[in-house]
Amino acid sequence: MNDKITNPNQQLREFLVNPGDSGKRLDQYLFAAGLSHSRAHIQKLIKTDIVKVNGKVSKAGHKLRENDKISALVPALVKLEIKAENIPLNIVYEDKDILVINKPAGMVSHPAPGHYEGTLVNALLHHLKDLSGIGGVERPGIVHRLDKDTSGLMMIAKNDKAHLSLARQIKDRTIEKKYVALVHGKIEKDEGVIEAPIGRSPRHRKKMTVIRSDKLKSKEAVTRYKVIRRFRNYALLELTLVTGRTHQIRVHLASIGNPVVGDSVYGRASNEFGIKRQLLHAAQLKFVHPGTGKIIEFKADVPKDFEAVIKKLTAAS
Repeated sequence: MNDKITNPNQQLREFLVNPGDSGKRLDQYLFAAGLSHSRAHIQKLIKTDIVKVNGKVSKAGHKLRENDKISALVPALVKLEIKAENIPLNIVYEDKDILVINKPAGMVSHPAPGHYEGTLVNALLHHLKDLSGIGGVERPGIVHRLDKDTSGLMMIAKNDKAHLSLARQIKDRTIEKKYVALVHGKIEKDEGVIEAPIGRSPRHRKKMTVIRSDKLKSKEAVTRYKVIRRFRNYALLELTLVTGRTHQIRVHLASIGNPVVGDSVYGRASNEFGIKRQLLHAAQLKFVHPGTGKIIEFKADVPKDFEAVIKKLTAAS
């Protein structure tokens, strides 16, 4: 291949297509080959013309043939410049490949404008010497995220192999993620499924919304729910994510008239409990360990503020 590294911040990756991969899309092949943690990120790389097939720039949907030669000048991993901070972590499980933590409400998952300190990543950099670099400078080890004011279980990858394995399980929808939420209103059915496509709101760009128009971009979104307990004006739900869209549970519950208590973005600005964050908790995680291949499962009780509201409702019922 004729590609040369002219930029020290790039690294050359090369692949030769085997017979079994003939007919695959270029982006699909590169994701399976471990070029990046997500197919969406690979598609972005392809659009910048840094990926070539047989020396020619190709599109993400290009169908590969046996013995095709692929080259990619991808950005090299940049040394982390995010400050490590001695922030306590509630570690549920840890080994050489992964870390499972119980994130408190109020903690941002990774640095972003306005939140460069006090994040989970800042805490992880203090706790761990090495993290998976696939997520980039600002998201080392972060395979999935929880909203700032959502509490509960999160998986962290300690190396790139673990990161790719967990990311692939998320893509294939084989990871089981269950949440607990307290919602406003009555839920008639004991269990059900919410199927409604989600996209960015055309009116409020920082918000997501259910979109049923073919003219606006949206993605399939499916949430299963089961009623744990009913109260007079509230219901405690167990929710299972089939897909994993941004703000999916909050958007779906608001769309059926049962917003999460404390959710000022998609629900009501105030509530009788004085809660100023959504009562949504990631309670269960079940996935295949990237190192051992065994299925592992973790559970975490709701935090004290959530528990206090449930006790209050129970006493009043």
